Amino acid sequence: MSKQEKELLKVTELRASIEGKEILNGINLTVNRGEVHAIMGPNGSGKSTLSSVLVGNPAYKVTGGSVNFHGLDLLSLPAETRSHEGLFLSFQYPVEIPGVSMMNFMRAAVNAKRKYFGEAAMSAGDFLKLMKEKREVVELDNKLASRSVNEGFSGGEKKRNEIFQMAVLEPQLSILDETDSGLDIDALRIVANGVNKLKSAENATIVITHYQRLLDYIKPDFVHVLYKGRIVMTGGPELALELEEKGYDWIKEKEDKESVK
Repeated sequence: MSKQEKELLKVTELRASIEGKEILNGINLTVNRGEVHAIMGPNGSGKSTLSSVLVGNPAYKVTGGSVNFHGLDLLSLPAETRSHEGLFLSFQYPVEIPGVSMMNFMRAAVNAKRKYFGEAAMSAGDFLKLMKEKREVVELDNKLASRSVNEGFSGGEKKRNEIFQMAVLEPQLSILDETDSGLDIDALRIVANGVNKLKSAENATIVITHYQRLLDYIKPDFVHVLYKGRIVMTGGPELALELEEKGYDWIKEKEDKESVK
């Protein structure tokens, strides 16, 4: 595989704002196939904004830069096309959709993607086989899969359901936005194991988190620190351990000293 084929996402000088306030201030990031990238940083640094901009949340206005996603100009595509092309976001706070069964929801999503690529809709029998296979990845109870989307689910069940959806849709790039938020240790282990099982040489994952504990389970190849809308530091897994030890005040003090120079 050539360098160009291996490169899945290339973000160049990305700037974005909401309600006139600039949040992203020149993001540069390259993600290759087979890699796991962790993005860490204090509250308000732009982590969730980055994920929202990449998937096409209309609340955010891109004011500069470019994003190449396996050869496509990502920023020119509507949100649904970004999804069909293999971009997936696991939400920090998954929403409930009363009256819409998980079965119908996921079958509609799968067949919409198949239609986009000119493929025939998946039969009911084949879809049931797919559901059963993917449920096992995240130890999702059959009863949960039969209920309305996230309705009455615990926090851990909602997050597990997100990874189940990821397993079914088989995205090229998965963005996990604080998937560890609110999870107990058992739910965290199950969710992380699901993510690890889905990793391949053809896909990639961006893990957005505040804490190092998730990275005990999902091993990153690279750790990036986001501060004031920019990636100010990049390293290996040891950087997350250093952040755990020193806290984000270390980054703030370091960057404030640099800005004074």
